[in-house]
Amino acid sequence: MLEGKNFVYLATVNPDGTPQVTPTWVDTDGKFILVNTAVGRVKHRNVKKNPNVANPYDLVVIRGKVVDQLTGHVAEEHIDKMSKKYRGIDKYPNRSPGEQRVILKIEPTRVISR
Repeated sequence: MLEGKNFVYLATVNPDGTPQVTPTWVDTDGKFILVNTAVGRVKHRNVKKNPNVANPYDLVVIRGKVVDQLTGHVAEEHIDKMSKKYRGIDKYPNRSPGEQRVILKIEPTRVISR
């Protein structure tokens, strides 16, 4: 599922304790779940304060913790990989000026399949 063209609804926790859910592209390195976002976006700010996340999709719920955040060249190359996977475009076209990408590396702690 993680290697397919599936979307993840990534749930993070806002500072006031309310949930924040964002549909996003997903990838895996075989052990960790990889979500690419931009530095400073809501999900990135939320996981910096509280690394607990949940990923419900296609009758599977994955819960885990963000264990690392990768920026720089590796994150820039990864968003292009995701653009190719999901849109068939070699370069991600939606970069904002000055945007810095970040990969949220999630270690699954619980997988629920229905």
